[in-house]
Amino acid sequence: MSQLKTLDYTAIILYMIMMSGIGIFLGRFVKNINDYFKGGSGVSWLAGGISNFMTKFSTFIFVAYAGIAYSDGLVAITVLWSTIFPSLIAVFFFAKRWKRAGILSPVEFLETRYNAPIRQIFSWSGVAFKLLDDMIKLYSIGLFVTAASGIPFETAVIGCGIVVTLYTVVGGFWAVIVTDVVQFVILFFATLILVPLAYHAAGGFEHMQAVIPQNMTWFNGKKGMPLFLIAYYVLIIIRYSGNWTFIQRFYSAKNETDGQKLALLSSVLFFIFPVIFLFPPLAARVILPKLANPEMAYVSLCLKLLPEGIMGLMIAAMFAATMSVLSAEYNVTASVLTRDIYQRVFRPNASGKESLLVGRLMTLLVGFIVTVGALFVGGFGGAFEANKLLAGVFAVPMIVPVIFGILLRKPQPWGALATLFLGTLLGFVLNMNKAISWEVATLVEIAFCTVLFIVSGFFPSKDIAYNTKVNAFFHKLTVPFVAEADNTDQDVFKDAIKLMYGIAFGLTGLMFVIMGFPSLRMLSGQLALGAGILCLVLAYVLWSRARKVTVIIKEEAPTKTTISQH
Repeated sequence: MSQLKTLDYTAIILYMIMMSGIGIFLGRFVKNINDYFKGGSGVSWLAGGISNFMTKFSTFIFVAYAGIAYSDGLVAITVLWSTIFPSLIAVFFFAKRWKRAGILSPVEFLETRYNAPIRQIFSWSGVAFKLLDDMIKLYSIGLFVTAASGIPFETAVIGCGIVVTLYTVVGGFWAVIVTDVVQFVILFFATLILVPLAYHAAGGFEHMQAVIPQNMTWFNGKKGMPLFLIAYYVLIIIRYSGNWTFIQRFYSAKNETDGQKLALLSSVLFFIFPVIFLFPPLAARVILPKLANPEMAYVSLCLKLLPEGIMGLMIAAMFAATMSVLSAEYNVTASVLTRDIYQRVFRPNASGKESLLVGRLMTLLVGFIVTVGALFVGGFGGAFEANKLLAGVFAVPMIVPVIFGILLRKPQPWGALATLFLGTLLGFVLNMNKAISWEVATLVEIAFCTVLFIVSGFFPSKDIAYNTKVNAFFHKLTVPFVAEADNTDQDVFKDAIKLMYGIAFGLTGLMFVIMGFPSLRMLSGQLALGAGILCLVLAYVLWSRARKVTVIIKEEAPTKTTISQH
């Protein structure tokens, strides 16, 4: 039976409409494939950093990590803090390199670094991996929403899939960035409403310490063991560093400095927000001590503490968490399909107009495949087993040649292929052997792939053309990127973005005010009202600063209105 009321459904519907509207509005500014897949290299470090944080944040946090927080306590935060280090490493090693590479997709450089066949192999295999991974993410949010609200699983999956696909197809990369920022605000305020309620219901820290002393330590349980943490931290560093959306944020930044700033901002967000997001399930162990399924700690606590309307906002926040991830994945996967497969193999001379159309069609295709596939993930053992198989078998062998390929000059093309195929085979064998622990299997696979790839560099190629090409590529990575100065069209676009943020934050503020008003005598209603007022103030500031965009509202945007291409 559904746990949601009319106000809750209203909040969810308004949220979906707002996300779709953002994509449609921003679609008018997308004039070429550069705009569509990298925002014309015009993404600020602030928006890029928030987007980078949101694209690594999904309902998985509110299910799997919440389950760890409920069962084992603060160690869930210790585990989630593994996400800090990929961004810190990027500040020093990757941010400048990805910007200087001058690419439009995350695997485009592989042809120059290795050869054309490797670019195609990693493109096709990477797309397949992304599609399967996104199916699991969409499947997970379907399960969560169904458990939280009683909405049919198929309805949750198809509804979320359609909305994400719609605004990503129309608005491209800018729709991804802007919706990420808006969804961050919704998620942040919705969670902040729950935190003080959970703190009060749990009786404060002293009472929690008395009731669940073992859970108030940072290394409790199996996931607090050194071997597990080492394996998990190393795996996250590799997976995030080679994640296509992670890479995309750096080559889409305005300049090298902005790329480093957004990485630093991401690491700060990854440090602060796990504490905020995982406190409620930690407190739930005191408030609801006999939950049959720890992974339902978040939703169970919400149903107990949140009144009508605000519960709908929390469900919308859950949608926001996964939709941010999916929209980014759809866009970057479509960039590979368009740039590395369609243009490179089938239509090398495709016009800009044709490429943009194909980019949108590819995004639509990705969204369709993921939405349909998500309906059948349960037949493969569910989200956890499917994700474990994907991560354990395919992720590391596919990523090592990418991240080390842009760092190291000597490793050879055959080393990249051997790492992919032999590493995948080893991963399959290790993960199928029940006698080998996950930690050991993970560390062995990582060590094998890394050593094999590096060893290939001890057998240098005698191909003069190849060596010349690779030397030129690595020389390019030493040359600082020089950004073009902003022009009038860019100023107009910036005002359009400010206006879009203003409208979105205004609508978000109204949602919080309206949903909190019926519960105004309760703390939750007062917190919702306060969050709504803050959003409205921010909306007014952004709206008042957007001056030039009135020209665009009254007239059609001129065809030249775009963002500078680099």
